[in-house]
Parts: sequence; C-alpha cells; structure tokens
Amino acid sequence: MATPTSSPGPLEIAIREKLTAQFRPTLLKISNDSWQHRHHAAMRAQGSNASAETHFSVQIVSAAFESKTSLQRHRLVNAALREELDAGLHALSLSTKTEAEIAEIDLNRKQHGV
Repeated sequence: MATPTSSPGPLEIAIREKLTAQFRPTLLKISNDSWQHRHHAAMRAQGSNASAETHFSVQIVSAAFESKTSLQRHRLVNAALREELDAGLHALSLSTKTEAEIAEIDLNRKQHGV
C-alpha cells in the first residue's frame, strides 16, 4: 500500500513558496495527496514514478481573502499557481479562509461543545 511521502517534493515546495509570497498567510497547510491517486491517468502518464506530484490539498488563511467570495479566492490561488497547473498539477483541493472566518468557526465549535 502506498503512503504519503515524509518530505516535500519540488512541486510542494514551489506551491508553498508562491502562496507564502503572494498571500502572506497566517496558516498554510499543504498535503500531497498524489499517492492516493497513483492509479489515475495523470499519475500513470508520469510512469512508475512513485514520487510524482499531481494532487494536493491546501488550507490557507489570509487577509488577502477579505471581502472576496470563495470563487474569487480560488481564482486568486489558481492564478498564483498557473505555472504549476500548466506543468502537470492535476488536482488542487482548496480551503481558503480569513482570520475572522476561523475565529467564527472556533466560536461555533466552543458553543456546540465540539
């Protein structure tokens, strides 16, 4: 059974650097989910390379998202990663929040005992 890699690959590093520079996030979590998709065509196209980087989940909290819709936020992130998307980044799952939204989520959890 395949497992996630323990050290970031070059694409994950590039994603982190670009998102950090563009959005100055207070939180940035990047998960390389490529290993879960090794049977997909995008992975097979890269041969048997077990370290291929094609699928990522990103959680990012930034003031740059204030007064922007979810769609606008995703478009901003996709624009920042255009080069990577054009070069073979196949899937990008995004969670884009502001500090205020995180505070509201935390408050709701506390109120509901979660």
